[in-house]
Amino acid sequence: MAKKKKTKKTTSSKKSNLKIQNIVATTSLGTKVPLVKLVRSQANTEYNPEQFPGLVLRIKKPKSAVLVFSSGNLVCTGTKSTIQVNEVIKQVIKQLRKINVKVKGKPKIFVQNIVASGSIDLTLNLNKLALVLENTEYEPEQFPGLVYKLGEPNATFLLFSNGKLVCTGTKNRKQLDEAMKKLMKNTRRVLKQIQ
Repeated sequence: MAKKKKTKKTTSSKKSNLKIQNIVATTSLGTKVPLVKLVRSQANTEYNPEQFPGLVLRIKKPKSAVLVFSSGNLVCTGTKSTIQVNEVIKQVIKQLRKINVKVKGKPKIFVQNIVASGSIDLTLNLNKLALVLENTEYEPEQFPGLVYKLGEPNATFLLFSNGKLVCTGTKNRKQLDEAMKKLMKNTRRVLKQIQ
């Protein structure tokens, strides 16, 4: 029996390569946290209640920072995947056990924002994009990037003339990919109009 020869699918040269840089996630532990006791037991903390009501707990691996509030609410930043978010929350709970804070059950984690960066293989005329695309802000004297806001999915892009971009506002990979597809579609449509 003859083997089928595998052929590589060729992709358009206008592909994206988004990489997640940061995930902001929240959870509630369902119990009060004595922040003064926590700061005294952990060297990797910052707490200044006169300036901010939360305690900053730094985690080395995966590198991240967690805002811990006395209510038991947590805000995790700096991770690059939801797997890392779960690891960080487990580490926080482990550290809280050392000061006799008992967390019952597994806290439900909510991703609030994903920040991704990448590029598209297009040179962008930001002046023309700002004139034709809706929901844009472009002030080149103040900032070299164009801000482009999508309505659905909810996402905001920073676009640069060399094709580099930053995307923020999505809550999962599916929304991120949908936002990128919509950006590409809208950008190509505009580029055709202005040529």
